[in-house]
Amino acid sequence: MTPHVQITVEDIHQIAWTMVDLHGAQAIGYADEAVTDLDGKGLPESADAWRALRSVMEDALAGRLDRDGTVTVH
Repeated sequence: MTPHVQITVEDIHQIAWTMVDLHGAQAIGYADEAVTDLDGKGLPESADAWRALRSVMEDALAGRLDRDGTVTVH
């Protein structure tokens, strides 16, 4: 049995910026591939985590997210 790991909003924020720093706009494509792969494997919770990460990466790339700012979830 795989342990359940809680990822915080701050974790998603940090991971998103790391992906953007490493891959630029191509990070969105990597997230899309992960979502497709995980959905195909019947892992919807993992796919949802990548969807959330993709959304934050989009905000970072578009300049709507400050690297050092406070993160709020709506």
